[in-house]
Amino acid sequence: MPAPDRIQIDEVLPPRVAGRPPAKLAQESEIARFLAKWLDNWLRIPGTNFKIGLDPILALFPGVGSTVASGGGLIILAEAIRSGISVPVLIRMGGNMLLNTLFDFLPIGGPVVSAFFKSNMRNLRLLQDWQAGHQQTIRRSTTRLFIMLGVLMIFLVAMLFGLFAFYVWLLKATGLVK
Repeated sequence: MPAPDRIQIDEVLPPRVAGRPPAKLAQESEIARFLAKWLDNWLRIPGTNFKIGLDPILALFPGVGSTVASGGGLIILAEAIRSGISVPVLIRMGGNMLLNTLFDFLPIGGPVVSAFFKSNMRNLRLLQDWQAGHQQTIRRSTTRLFIMLGVLMIFLVAMLFGLFAFYVWLLKATGLVK
């Protein structure tokens, strides 16, 4: 076979996407896909199409399980950072992880909610959509999410204040505090 007279640079070096070679992005997505599958969709419940992963199972072991599962989620966040995802979307992904971790602290019901919430699969979808070029759609939905999170934070602060007020009232009612 004769050698070509000219070689196009695109044949040797594929075009860069977001400052990174496409092969590298595919490899990063594969790591995130692998972790999200194992953490959120590893095992199908017999007789249903519903899948659970290691995240809710590990959450049954207080402290240690949530830490291990969150470590896997952090790797997905690191892959998002490497692919050049914007800061607001990264904060949204971190919020997904935070909510999942908060669910894990609820006795028994927390792992059940975590099995339905699937934060790692949500983060994987955000990463894949970002890499596919749907940045504007993700930014709009992220703005809506931040508004909802603000309302949630106000609710949580009000709930904590209410619990504290109830605790003080209970102490006064029992005569432990004057």
